[in-house]
Amino acid sequence: MTAPSAHHKTLSLFEFWPDSVFYTPIVLYWIMMGLRHGDLSISTAANPRIETGGLCGESKSSILDMAGPTARQAIAPYRIIRNGPDAVEAVLNAMEDMGEAFPVVLKPDIGCNGTGVKLISSLEMLRTVLPLFPAGIELMVQQLITYPMEAGIFYIRHPNEDTGRITSLTYKEAPILVGDGRSTLKELIMRDPRMRQVPQLYLPRIQGRETDILPTGETLSLVFAGNHCKGSIFRDGRQDITPALTDRINAIMKDIPDFHFGRIDLKMASPEALKRGEEFQIIEINGVGSEAIHIWDRRTTLAEAYRSQFYHYRQTFLIGAAKKKEGWKSSGILGMLRSWLKQRRLLASYPTND
Repeated sequence: MTAPSAHHKTLSLFEFWPDSVFYTPIVLYWIMMGLRHGDLSISTAANPRIETGGLCGESKSSILDMAGPTARQAIAPYRIIRNGPDAVEAVLNAMEDMGEAFPVVLKPDIGCNGTGVKLISSLEMLRTVLPLFPAGIELMVQQLITYPMEAGIFYIRHPNEDTGRITSLTYKEAPILVGDGRSTLKELIMRDPRMRQVPQLYLPRIQGRETDILPTGETLSLVFAGNHCKGSIFRDGRQDITPALTDRINAIMKDIPDFHFGRIDLKMASPEALKRGEEFQIIEINGVGSEAIHIWDRRTTLAEAYRSQFYHYRQTFLIGAAKKKEGWKSSGILGMLRSWLKQRRLLASYPTND
């Protein structure tokens, strides 16, 4: 019996390995590079105006706030509010200020992997969701971008370069159930070739609705936040990187001071429009801690994934070293540890993402 081809695989070999297994070689590589440069935290200087360079614990809005007029035009409008007794009113005021009506996106200002991202469709839902977040934390209220597709673009520009480059492009797909008028939601999940292999990702999303039956042809999207570890499906789109897209992304990212390394998450009208550098809106910009997420395409081999990871982390050390020569400082090991502990504490306190 022949093994299925890589094209027909539903999961890659390593796609859902525990972090402690997959990332161990990367941590060892990080330490080796840090020792070589005489500073284990030198990569945090790659984006020196951002806390830890965006490795962990950074505020999402602190990155977006630095955008100049060119970049701001491409970023989905947002406001920051503090969670507390007046949070409902603060969200409504923020929406009015942006000229937005429900639905809007609500997410923690400090977070990763889509944790705590909520799609708020009504005032009643807002009143239900806000108490699920800790009091006193800052939340981002952001316009819901209705473009049908989502992508992640990895951008690198060395300090001595006038033009950066796109090293990764990944399309993100939300897993969708299609009703047949007979099967329950749980049966539809367990029948899907991919979902049934990682039911722990999808079954909690239908909690209390396991026996509901979708009418024939009706669809149910299981994941709103485009994160692989939360159940989104990633497709390698590097073949669609074009000079026009590179020029557009470069113009945007150069309008954010001293930003050299990270991933742009965006909603887009279509791959064709994206290739022309048109019809997209940025929803988030991530720094040193972000990945070139095409590695989570099911067809990627383990060797290819590690090659990509080592290449990208090597760039952060080279850029960080160059920025230190310019006079910028890295965050130091203690600074990295403090930010990581802060982020870890906050992530544990957030509700499940939509």
